[in-house]
Amino acid sequence: MNTERLKQLLSHQQDILSKIALGVALDDILEDICLAIEQIIDDKSARCSILSLAGEQLFHRAAPNIASGYLKAINGVYIGPKVGSCGTAAFNKARVIAESIDLSPLWEDFKDLAQSYGLHSCWSTPIISTRSEILGTFAIYHGAPKTPLKQDLELIDYFVHFSSIALEKNAESLKAKQLVIDLQKSNEKFKAFTQVMPDLILILNEEGVYTDIYGMSDDLLLESNSSLIGQNVQDLLPKKDAEMIMTVIKKTLLTNEMQIFEYDLAGNITFEGRAAALDNYTPDNPSQRHIVWMARDVTLRKQAEKEVQRLAFFDPLTSLPNRRMLSDNLTKCIERIKRTKKTGALLFLDLDNFKRINDSLGHAAGDVVLVELAKRLSAVIRASDTLARVGGDEFIILLEYIGEDNQHACSESEIVAKKIQAVFNDKFSVGELDFQVSCSIGICLINEENAITDNILKFADTAMYRSKAKGGNSCSFYDPKLQTLLENQAELETDIVRAIINNEFCAYFQPQISMQGKLVGAEALIRWLHPTKGLITPNQFIPIAEQYGLIQKLQTIVLRNICSLVNQLDAKNMIDEQFSVSINISQRQFNSTELKNELCTTINEFNISPAQIKLEITETMLSGDINSTIKQMAELKAQGFVFSIDDFGTGYSCLAHLNAFPVQEIKIDKSFIDKILDKGKGFNIVNTIISLGKSLDITVVAEGVEQQEQFDMLNILDADYVQGYLIAKPMDATNYLTWHAQHIKKESLIA
Repeated sequence: MNTERLKQLLSHQQDILSKIALGVALDDILEDICLAIEQIIDDKSARCSILSLAGEQLFHRAAPNIASGYLKAINGVYIGPKVGSCGTAAFNKARVIAESIDLSPLWEDFKDLAQSYGLHSCWSTPIISTRSEILGTFAIYHGAPKTPLKQDLELIDYFVHFSSIALEKNAESLKAKQLVIDLQKSNEKFKAFTQVMPDLILILNEEGVYTDIYGMSDDLLLESNSSLIGQNVQDLLPKKDAEMIMTVIKKTLLTNEMQIFEYDLAGNITFEGRAAALDNYTPDNPSQRHIVWMARDVTLRKQAEKEVQRLAFFDPLTSLPNRRMLSDNLTKCIERIKRTKKTGALLFLDLDNFKRINDSLGHAAGDVVLVELAKRLSAVIRASDTLARVGGDEFIILLEYIGEDNQHACSESEIVAKKIQAVFNDKFSVGELDFQVSCSIGICLINEENAITDNILKFADTAMYRSKAKGGNSCSFYDPKLQTLLENQAELETDIVRAIINNEFCAYFQPQISMQGKLVGAEALIRWLHPTKGLITPNQFIPIAEQYGLIQKLQTIVLRNICSLVNQLDAKNMIDEQFSVSINISQRQFNSTELKNELCTTINEFNISPAQIKLEITETMLSGDINSTIKQMAELKAQGFVFSIDDFGTGYSCLAHLNAFPVQEIKIDKSFIDKILDKGKGFNIVNTIISLGKSLDITVVAEGVEQQEQFDMLNILDADYVQGYLIAKPMDATNYLTWHAQHIKKESLIA
């Protein structure tokens, strides 16, 4: 999130929390929350809605920019397992992302309604109370299909928390009002007083004797009202409290001015007191002076103020300073460094592969690790240092003074980094499971030359990614060249998003033939037809797409291109049922629980048989949770999909489990085919893989075949299929259709 949006977020945060604490009307607060996220989120078409749950129905509370007709149509909808995004999220107590309302099965009954109002995407998050009760839902609609980024979900969770506070406080307020109503029914006289004087009203004379008591119940008094009348505060209260009251009485009568003050009684109750002189209160003794003392219980307000302070400056999970407090401390640190000419340092920590804990055990387990880590890190830093949590698994340590000069600071910073990494030596326990966690650290020195807050944070983040690139579990200092690279990557990400919208990505197809020359299939490969840079190959943009969560969109484009090609070939009777097209499945997509649904939805749309889609995965994707992987693959195989292991032999070769995986094909990597003619290791590896395939009844495909001699050797070794430049280069759909027709014709002539 850029600086401007961060400022907007903090401004909205302070405004919303202040309104919650001050008891502003609930619907006004919820409308402010909707407007705030619509302003901050990176989509001009975003429209927010907040619904509250009553029984099993959802009712409209706030949606400032959604058509009233739509709101009226869904108002009072009953929740259930297929009731759009909001009804399903409330029913399942879990976030529901409908990237495309048009395609989502959850929206079958509401799709036409949503489309009629220009709503085509809906992300809904349940609003959950501190008692784990569903209070309602928070939804963001978009005017076009849209997939949320990580920063979008973090922003949503941020405002969902505010919505929970507002709804829960409103519910508590309603309960309190109901309690007052019940009390009023039982005592009409009490009702009359509380309508005009809802606070505790004490009448005391100048000696501190209770003369009359009105207003609130006895719960806020040390004794009952009747017992207190006629007694002196100096006889009833501890000396310190009695002296405070007598001081207020004397000052009020002396100045004849109203006194406003706060005080604590009964240990944990805070009152706002107001005292004013009251003359002629007792007609039978007009010379005796009195004061009226109004006591208002402001305990909840004070707690709310403290909560506002905590939410504004501290991380709710770890209780560490958050990014806002860190930024304030960093600004102050920079000013001191400018005056003293000393050197400080900022260390950016990011846990390595932390996502595996959240993915395997859930976010609650990840939270356990983060809380324990916060304790460990707090134990190894100095009291003068600042430890902050600024993101999911990101921590920052501000070392206000670390050396007299850069050289000294570098040396000392490395010592601190080693201390930090040492806290990861002991495993982290989550229930009965133990996890070994490590972190990547980026270090940026703070001195006169480097004294801009935003740059320091950015540079440390850049250095952290350098540590990541080295394999993690290491520390790196800021490198300006790397910063330029990251900025270029960010620009490329923006260009990829633009290119997806403008349909610049498409699939190229490279044919596969049997050793007898029969055309058996093709592999689909993503290409970027850039309007100014021309054809861009995958190795230039796939890593960026994976890093920024865009790979799923690209794979969807490829899959739809495959289906379109198969339909065209089938319409011209140029393929049989054995012909299949391969698509590479990324690690992120393979781990997704939506993979089967996404594949089936697309092929059903094109009326394509699953057997004609071959899913290519890598060896490393099989090296995690084997039982879970087998289950995932078995479910897809049951649908009719075929699995192929790409680049076999280059990754983690799980030979012991290979026969357990439902794999029908393995592909020999080009790096081995290039060495097949040397009669050395390359030849032996290829021969071994082919033999392994034969023994397991698995088809073996040789990739990257460019020479006739390579083809002849593979034929001798009894490979099944080949693909490569010797056969044909990857082609766009139009050229592939022409090539396919020509090859089919050649086959028929040979036959």
